[in-house]
Amino acid sequence: MPSNQIDKSLWGGEEVFTPLLAEIRARRQEFEEQKHISPDIIESFKAIGVYRAMLPRALGGDERSPMQFLQMVEALAAADGSAGWVASFGMNPVYLAALPAETVEQVWAHSPDVVFAGGIFPLQKARRVDGGFIVNGRWSFGSGCMGASLIGVGIQPDDGESLPLMAVLPREQVRIEPNWDVVGMVGTGSHDLVVEEVFVPEAWTFVRGGKPTVDAPIFRYPSLAFAAQVLSVTTAGLAREALDVVQAMAAGRKSVTGAPNLGEREYVQIEIARAEAKVRSARAFFYEATEDAWNAVIAGGTPSDAQTNLVRLATTNLTHECAAAIRAAYEVTGMTGAYNGHPLSRIVRDSMMCTQHAFMGAVTLKNAGAMFFGHKPLPGYL
Repeated sequence: MPSNQIDKSLWGGEEVFTPLLAEIRARRQEFEEQKHISPDIIESFKAIGVYRAMLPRALGGDERSPMQFLQMVEALAAADGSAGWVASFGMNPVYLAALPAETVEQVWAHSPDVVFAGGIFPLQKARRVDGGFIVNGRWSFGSGCMGASLIGVGIQPDDGESLPLMAVLPREQVRIEPNWDVVGMVGTGSHDLVVEEVFVPEAWTFVRGGKPTVDAPIFRYPSLAFAAQVLSVTTAGLAREALDVVQAMAAGRKSVTGAPNLGEREYVQIEIARAEAKVRSARAFFYEATEDAWNAVIAGGTPSDAQTNLVRLATTNLTHECAAAIRAAYEVTGMTGAYNGHPLSRIVRDSMMCTQHAFMGAVTLKNAGAMFFGHKPLPGYL
């Protein structure tokens, strides 16, 4: 199936997925005002398989491919950026598979639809005790935490030797401080996470991006690259929505100044054509790199460093090219798109958050360029 077409049969079918998109669009303001995605939408995500998509069949999951998952996130993000961003954390098995095998079994023992959220930074010192760690601290950017049943936080064991870890706790042991006050992606509810003197067994900790303790094809796909992809692809959904909004506006009334409507203005035609080319070109590179890396996995191997590098580069490129296309779409609408009640206003603000994420920073380009010249990238890139 072409990369620009989502197979809705994988996500509840046309009769379920399409109405869900319509409901999400209709409730965007609700998510923004309350600063989180409503619980019933999270339940709908569970029902269509968002949270079991990347889980191996042996653990009760659907074992989708990276491209299938990314297309689903992109479609949800077109309906609402925050909804797509929160759904993207359905990739959590790729992280949690680095837990000890016995713990992995416990995580999904009762349901494949486990909702995981986390705050990694700033790393907090954790006191090593017999059998685990005493965890205290505050972490930022807990996207989707309001709907999570498990929450991970970044810790640095105080023994001076261990690598940083993610400690996984039941939601009940974490206090969520509702302080998410930002320009865009407001509905993600990326609040601070607070933990006070909680014992976390060592068996419930793992190295982020560490080697999986269970085997499945998805766990041979580069985990940190995938973590960046699921966020980046939300910008592609936002860009598609922005371009569709502008093109739909062409059927509207003429300007109050008497100028032709948008679709009749030559400069608008040129800018929207350029924006379409940006989005379609960036998406083609993004999904081509994804498919190339996945084919290496399906063939029984793992993606090469060169293939992973292209995935990372395509991911950063997608975010910035789509954000540029969104800005162009916004600018040609003049004051019409500037009102907070206009969909383009929210889309622009959401896209601004995407470009700020560390995964999509200029350091990605530095690492990609270094590898093109035969140099090693910075640690953590691959």
